Amino acid sequence: MTQETLNEGGASLVFLINLGATLVMFGVILVVQIVHYPLFSRVGAESFRAYEAAHIELMTLVVLPLMTAELITAFLLALQPPHGVPPLAAWIGLALVGVTWLSTAFIQVPLHGRFSAGFDAEAHRALVMTNWLRTVAWSLRALLVLWMTWRSWQAR
Repeated sequence: MTQETLNEGGASLVFLINLGATLVMFGVILVVQIVHYPLFSRVGAESFRAYEAAHIELMTLVVLPLMTAELITAFLLALQPPHGVPPLAAWIGLALVGVTWLSTAFIQVPLHGRFSAGFDAEAHRALVMTNWLRTVAWSLRALLVLWMTWRSWQAR
C-alpha cells in the first residue's frame, strides 16, 4: 500500500464521518425546529423547569458528539478537500459549521438559559424564530455534502 493510498483512505473516512454527522444533524435540526421547539409551549408551567433540564442534558448527549465530529472533519476537509471537490466548497462547508456553532453558543444556549426559571413565552418565540438560522445552515450543509459526495464519485 502506498502512502497516497493510505492518505486517500484516511480522507475517505474523514469525508464519510463528515457526511454522516451532517446528515444526522440535518435530521435532528428539522425535528427540533418543526416538532420539538414548537411543543415547548404545551409542556405546562408546573413541569417545564424539569422538562427543560432534561431536554438540555439529553440533547447534549445526542448533538455534542455529532457537532464535534462535524466540526473536526469539516476543518480537515477544508485543509484537504476530497478528490474532485473544489476547495472553496469545503471552506464554505466549514463556514456553515461555524454558523451553527456560533448560533448555538450565542443565541440558542442563552435563550435556553432563560428557561431555567420556567417557561418564558418571549424566549420561546425567539428560540423558534432564531433557530431557523441553524436549520437553514444545516440544510445548506446537507445539500453541500451530498453535492461534494457526487463530485467526488464523479471524479473517480
